[in-house]
Amino acid sequence: MEADWEFEIGGGAPLIEAYWGGFVDLRARPGRVSEIKECHDLPGLADVLLKLNGVGSPVWTSKTDVFLAERVDPDEMNANDDETKAAIACYLDLLPRMRDSWSDAPRAEEFCRQICGRLAAQPLRCCRIDIVVRRTIFEEAAELGTTVYATACGALLADAKQQLAKCLAILATALVGH
Repeated sequence: MEADWEFEIGGGAPLIEAYWGGFVDLRARPGRVSEIKECHDLPGLADVLLKLNGVGSPVWTSKTDVFLAERVDPDEMNANDDETKAAIACYLDLLPRMRDSWSDAPRAEEFCRQICGRLAAQPLRCCRIDIVVRRTIFEEAAELGTTVYATACGALLADAKQQLAKCLAILATALVGH
């Protein structure tokens, strides 16, 4: 699987708002996963969110969205031209369960390198993961978090959705370990 990471923490970079107005705390109430509309749009997303917010996970999710991706580069997706006719993407705002675990840039970088290494070892084509380290606003402080973009493609939208579901399941396993 293609995987990369970067920092976007400068002055004009987007911020992650941990407890935004539509936040659903799946750590405390996993049964509310059915309230997240994106889970109805993408098969397997509910399972991934439950795994990422589960007790054994080092992260939790603050927000997610699913959207049609614009043109994708076949080389960046390990795909041929016919496999890039349709593309879909998802982002997940992931925050560390132990808030001080990404307290500085070197720790966040190490996390990204480890996850990208695990992902790159997976033989899944037609998809990619991009991890972006961003400042995260909690009620009382600013810390570091990540926005993870998962993109998949296929000859048809149904193919792309199927690849994205596989891609997200691999991401969850890379993060949680089971």
